[in-house]
Amino acid sequence: MKRKTIAVLFGGCSTEYEVSLQSASSVIRNLSPQKYDIVLLGITRQGEWKKYTGPVERIQDNTWMSHPSCIPAVISPDRNTHGILALENGQAMAIHIDVAFPVLHGKNGEDGKLQGLLEMAGIPCVGCGTLSSAICMDKDIAHKLVQLSGVKTPPSVVLYPGWSNDELLEITGRLSYPLFVKPVGAGSSFGITKVSSPNGLAAAVDAAFQHDRKVVIEQAVKGFEVGCAVLGNNELTIGEVDEIELADGFFDYTEKYTLKTSKIHMPARIDQDTASRIKQTAATIYTALDCRGFARVDMFLTPEKEIIFNEVNTIPGFTSHSRYPNMLGGIGMTFEEIVDALIRLATEA
Repeated sequence: MKRKTIAVLFGGCSTEYEVSLQSASSVIRNLSPQKYDIVLLGITRQGEWKKYTGPVERIQDNTWMSHPSCIPAVISPDRNTHGILALENGQAMAIHIDVAFPVLHGKNGEDGKLQGLLEMAGIPCVGCGTLSSAICMDKDIAHKLVQLSGVKTPPSVVLYPGWSNDELLEITGRLSYPLFVKPVGAGSSFGITKVSSPNGLAAAVDAAFQHDRKVVIEQAVKGFEVGCAVLGNNELTIGEVDEIELADGFFDYTEKYTLKTSKIHMPARIDQDTASRIKQTAATIYTALDCRGFARVDMFLTPEKEIIFNEVNTIPGFTSHSRYPNMLGGIGMTFEEIVDALIRLATEA
C-alpha cells in the first residue's frame, strides 16, 4: 500500500500559538512512520511560514523556528502543485502532499481561512471545511443556526463597535446576571469575562473588543458544562461524554490548561439516559453546522437536565491529556487510531 505524505501545519498567527505547538507535537508523535511520510510546516506568531525537519522536542519548547533546517515554504494554491513550494538555496522546489493536517487553534487556523486555501489548492484537509470552520468560530452565527435545528441556546445579545453605555444597558436589560461577555471569534476563552453586575459590563466589553469586531453578551446557564467528541463525515462515532467540575469562576484559559481549581470527569457523572440525549444533541449540532472529520461539541446541562448549546471546537486541543482524545479513548480508540481515522476521513468524497 502506497505511503501517504501528510503535511502537519502548526503554530499560527494567533493567541493560541502555544497550544498549537503542544497539540501538533502529540499528533506528530502518533503518525506512524511505517504508514506516512511526514512534512512539517510551521507558522510563526508573526505569520512566517517555514518547512521544518528538526526534532519534535523543538516544536514543543518553541525553538523550532531557529533550527538550521527551516526554510521558507508555503501552500501553493496551484492545483497542479498539490502541495508545498519551498525555497532552498535560492531555488523553489515543489513538494507533493496527499493530505494536510492543520493543528492550529483559533484565528487564522481554525476559522476557515487556512481551510479555504487548502480547498483552492485541491488538497484534502483533515477536519471541517471552510464554511463549517468559519461558522463554528462565530459564536453568534453558530448559535442562530443551532437554534434553527431545535437545540436551545443561552439568551444573548450582540454588540458592534460604536456602542454607547446607554445602548449597552438597554440591550442587556432583558438578560439576568451573571453574564458572559465574549468576542465572537476567539478560542481558549481569550477575551471572555464573567460579569456579576452592570458595574463591570463596559470594561468587559472593551476587553472583548480587543479580540474581535463583534461581541456577544450571554446569560450564564445554571448547571455544568459537558462535552462530546464527534468523529466522522456521514456516519458518526461519538466518544464518552465528559463533564467539567468548577470550584469557582469559569473554565478560562488558565483552568483549561492547568486545572488548578477544576476537574474533568470522563465519563461524566450522569445517568445513561442523559448521556444518550447529550450524544444525540451533539450529533444534531455537528450535522447542523456542516462539520466533517472531527469536532468537540460543548453543551451545558442544567439542574433540570435540559441540554443547552455552548460552542463547537473544530480543532480542539489534541495533546495526550486533552479532552477530545480522552473521550474517544473512553470507547476504546487509541490516539494513533484517531489520527489514522482522521486522515482516512479527509480523503473521503
